Amino acid sequence: MELGNLTGITEFLLLGLSVEPELQPLIFYLFLSMYLITVLGNLLIILAVSSDPHLHTPMYFFLSNLSFMDICFTSTTVPKMLQNIQTQNKAISYEGCLTQIYFFILFGGMDTFILTAMAIDRYVAICHPLHYMVIMNPRLCGQLLLLCWTLSVLDSLLEVLMVLPLSFCARVEIPHFFCELNQVVHLACSDTFFSDLMMYLSAVLVGIVPLTGILYSYSKIVSSIRRISSAQGKFKAFSTCASHLSVVCLFYGTALGVYLSSAVTQNSQHSTITSVTYTVVTPMLNPFIYSLRNKDIKGALANLTGKKK
Repeated sequence: MELGNLTGITEFLLLGLSVEPELQPLIFYLFLSMYLITVLGNLLIILAVSSDPHLHTPMYFFLSNLSFMDICFTSTTVPKMLQNIQTQNKAISYEGCLTQIYFFILFGGMDTFILTAMAIDRYVAICHPLHYMVIMNPRLCGQLLLLCWTLSVLDSLLEVLMVLPLSFCARVEIPHFFCELNQVVHLACSDTFFSDLMMYLSAVLVGIVPLTGILYSYSKIVSSIRRISSAQGKFKAFSTCASHLSVVCLFYGTALGVYLSSAVTQNSQHSTITSVTYTVVTPMLNPFIYSLRNKDIKGALANLTGKKK
């Protein structure tokens, strides 16, 4: 098989979710609808938090940033897929593929780190309520957000830099609807040991470490809630973190499910379809999870709608 230098690689082919022509219009309108709902829902959360002074608290500060990351995360992959379906052209340039990898890892990492910061916020609110506003002051919130950005930028930059030395075979078809890093690396004809090592280290940094922090925070939260004497007090304390816990379970559950199932079945098509859950479905559901049972958000949305009228 003939090898190609990096300078000779001009584009990859994204095979998408299905090669059946009759399914393309259905996939297009389905993903267009989910994308518009994602953008609109998360944008409403951002506008509600920014417009209501009562929501200018650490919890809603991180929530608005999470909504912004969800918009960016989905916008990294879905518009390109919609364009490819509409133009019936599966190609993506080499530079465009690397750019998509960079921003996908960047905003995906930001999601995990912000979810961890939100878990820390809930831990302080429930376990140290009297010192909450002192500990979670605006300066600390800004520092946590800056740390999230720093770690995500460094991680995504290292992941992209490790792809640059790779050489690829003549056939560069990616069985996915976006440039997924693992799929791209395994298309290479050169040695991928260092790339695989960096991916495992990145998975620990962006996946395992934040998840460990979240689990530790909730172990302390559960211990603190158990010490509350009244059932009403327990319910009130748990309700403050129920939405965040639901989002964490949805995001990590679907992401881990995708990678575990792909490791067991080795079915790239199955992995591609199931990856839709954490790349598209989860960002779309987050605004509903945070707004349906949250009186503050619903009140802010009502006020925002009233102002518009």
